[in-house]
Amino acid sequence: MKGEALARFVARAADDKRAHNIVILNMKGISIMADYFVICHGNSEKQVQAIAGEIEDACEEAGVPLKRMEGFENGRWVLVDLGDVIVHVFHKDDRDYYQLEKLWGDAPMEAYVGEAGENG
Repeated sequence: MKGEALARFVARAADDKRAHNIVILNMKGISIMADYFVICHGNSEKQVQAIAGEIEDACEEAGVPLKRMEGFENGRWVLVDLGDVIVHVFHKDDRDYYQLEKLWGDAPMEAYVGEAGENG
């Protein structure tokens, strides 16, 4: 699984742990780091860790290799590197502070709408 399909897969995993304001940024031609960024947040350190853990578990079950995970211990900003997709799971306060969506404002952005038709 790669690219957009992987981005949607991890967005769905984040949604399973009630991540808020899940967005997918298409970084093709904008960043050499990854083709897609998935950005979301939780309202507590425990929720941030639960979201990142769910993404890790879902990827393991699907056979998607996780290259690196950083920041899990603090639960403020967890970065999950899946190669084509980089996931940023923020604590709400840190997401408001860093505003990655504005930093990468030239990237096409899509709000992920979960199965319940909501986006946290």
